[in-house]
Amino acid sequence: MALGFGSQAHRDALMVAALRFALAALWLALGACGAIAAEPSGPDGTVGDYQPVSGQPGKDGVWVPSPAETVEKMLDLAKLGPKDFVVDLGSGDGRNIILAAKRGARGLGVEFNADLVQLSRRNAEKEGVAHLVQFTQGDMFETDFSRATVLALFLLPDNLRRLEPEFRRLAPGTRIVANTFGIEGWLPERDESIGGNECRAWCRVMLYTVPAQVAGRWKAGGSYFEIVQEVQRISGVRTRAKASMPIEGRIEGTRIRFTSEGLVYAGAVSGDTIRGTVEVRGHKRAWTAKREG
Repeated sequence: MALGFGSQAHRDALMVAALRFALAALWLALGACGAIAAEPSGPDGTVGDYQPVSGQPGKDGVWVPSPAETVEKMLDLAKLGPKDFVVDLGSGDGRNIILAAKRGARGLGVEFNADLVQLSRRNAEKEGVAHLVQFTQGDMFETDFSRATVLALFLLPDNLRRLEPEFRRLAPGTRIVANTFGIEGWLPERDESIGGNECRAWCRVMLYTVPAQVAGRWKAGGSYFEIVQEVQRISGVRTRAKASMPIEGRIEGTRIRFTSEGLVYAGAVSGDTIRGTVEVRGHKRAWTAKREG
């Protein structure tokens, strides 16, 4: 697909290319001077006092740590609380999960590099949150992360694209916060950058909320709604007394809102029922719709 020069996808592609080139050069330089020589392995298969190097290659990309300011912003936008279960895919040294645990949340970090997994566990012990978190060695594309109420991610666009079908299957209302690279085809509810001198790189954060699935036919009183859904965007047709009118709107989590010929529908989705209000010329009345197919 052709990319417009000013499109977000084009800017992401340029950023990824620049990142890979710069980090490859750094990795080669460090290797040439012996800075990444491996130490003898311990009995558990991990490297002695292992310390990762920003830019080191991994299974599905390179490891680059998120700035602490960016992680805090991610958790702020997700409105993280003690009842949340946070998952980080490609969790690196564990900082996303550890900072979440310091706010009282429980969490799981999935990382392919066994040395980073061991490092994450040691870091969690040092920070006093090991009882709240788990770090496991594994492939993020083969991981069941359906328990998550929050995903805190710093992944390349290709990885996000591969995971996107799984994001759609998460429970409606699950929050996804992404560092720098967004989810293609999704509309962020918040898109913020850290200003000033607090953050110099990887400072953009996007918040998404997994939408309920509302595509199909719904009935409300004497009206029928044929809803088409593209992630958070909804469109379609409202039919009443053989007259058809277009629908246009959006869904965020279980919250739905759309307009149709001057009517404003808003409500909450619960399974096969939508309950809310319809507004006509400033006056609201209760409205309920049932899914028929």
